[in-house]
Amino acid sequence: QVQLAESGGGLVQAGGSLRLACAASGSSKTYAMGWFRQAPGKEREFVSAISWSGVNTFYADSVKGRFTISREKDINTVYLQMTTLKPEDTAVYYCAMRDFYDGSNYDVGHRYRYWGQGTQVTVSP
Repeated sequence: QVQLAESGGGLVQAGGSLRLACAASGSSKTYAMGWFRQAPGKEREFVSAISWSGVNTFYADSVKGRFTISREKDINTVYLQMTTLKPEDTAVYYCAMRDFYDGSNYDVGHRYRYWGQGTQVTVSP
């Protein structure tokens, strides 16, 4: 059974940094993984994704240049380094993983099979 466990969320002041981690267990293969977020009263939105190889990365325009996604395939863990955080980054951040190989639609939530329970990120003004 595949499980995703996020960690690293917390409270930070605007301009600060946080690093989220997502550890995948129960899968012998490496698939593309992504980060999504949902703020109160808003729909879930794409943040970033990384291909199974780690070579290709993708970002929402709102985080480009501030967030960096990376992965350690050996331990099947994906990271999201977040810098220059803004109050509008406040949300629950979810990690997601595919169960198939496809080089497109990384920003589409329903293209991911497995989801973590989320970790809260709060950025104070």
